[in-house]
Amino acid sequence: MIDFIYIPDVLRLEQCGARHRAQSPRIALAKGFYGIRVLLMRQVRASLGLEQLTFKQIRYFQAIAEAGSFRRAADRLGVTQPTLTVQIATLESTLNTPLFERQRSGVVLTPVARDLLPRARRIAEEIKGFAEQAQGVSGQSTYRLGVTPTLGPYLLPRVLPAVHRHFENLRLYVREGIPAQLSSDLKSAAHDVILTTLPLQGEDLEVAPLFRESSKLAVPLEHPLAKKSEILAEDLVGEAVLTIDEQHLYHRQISALCESLGATVNRDYEGTSLDTLRQMVVMGMGITFLPALYVTSEIGDSDTLRVTDVKGVTMNRDHALVWRRRSPARLFFRQLAETMRAIIDEQLVGEVTPL
Repeated sequence: MIDFIYIPDVLRLEQCGARHRAQSPRIALAKGFYGIRVLLMRQVRASLGLEQLTFKQIRYFQAIAEAGSFRRAADRLGVTQPTLTVQIATLESTLNTPLFERQRSGVVLTPVARDLLPRARRIAEEIKGFAEQAQGVSGQSTYRLGVTPTLGPYLLPRVLPAVHRHFENLRLYVREGIPAQLSSDLKSAAHDVILTTLPLQGEDLEVAPLFRESSKLAVPLEHPLAKKSEILAEDLVGEAVLTIDEQHLYHRQISALCESLGATVNRDYEGTSLDTLRQMVVMGMGITFLPALYVTSEIGDSDTLRVTDVKGVTMNRDHALVWRRRSPARLFFRQLAETMRAIIDEQLVGEVTPL
């Protein structure tokens, strides 16, 4: 870089006319070296400015970008809003560029900030990975696990105790969400790993299939189908089938099944959860399909519902553990997936099919 700067300085002096040509080579060299000195001083000042850049500022920037406002970010971080404001002002001054446009409803990222946000997330992951590696033992950390509400409550209580025995220092902070939101939160690093229903899109995600779960037909005891010893696919033609609300992937799966069977989806009444769906069936509002793990966990040998298979009808859900390909904990998540698969194969034998 020094040679690159110096030579053009000499060339410019040689091309500036008779006045500069009359100058001695010593003067030309002196002016060239002066230019180098100025450049180096600027670089030193710039490096001193970058030394003021801290991980805390990057973490605060990421929090504001994801929360959409200083107030919400301050609440999530557990700091005061003035503290957040001062740190972001320092960061903007260090970078010499604004990062947020302040509005009444919150903040909007500037184009520069939008480009910086993915880097901030990668930095946060690398810092976390650095700390975890320093601990020296896989699983010695707390991870944010996202799960679907139609799976997590009925699977995790049965497998997490065994998982904990394998990884004694592992802590999982569990939050529920629909698959689309889980995927988005995983990509934005709001979750470290998710347990969700497939399919799931994303080239930057690593997917470890765990098991396949079937669904069962549930009908109220007073329904004509409840008295049949064997229910066939043709018995469902024209039947009104209840389902969970359409934001859930399970809604689309039931709707696709109904279309193939000639049944109709009752859109006037949609459950907000599997529990409300079950209660609507008990009250005689229609029939439905319920996941096998939910049936085992919440219904069992019910005296208010007839729960059965439908001959010739298959409705399965594939579930997987998913994480970001670049996650510093990716090696541990692979171990976790293998462990969970083995536990499921052992403890849920006959209920689900391992993948």
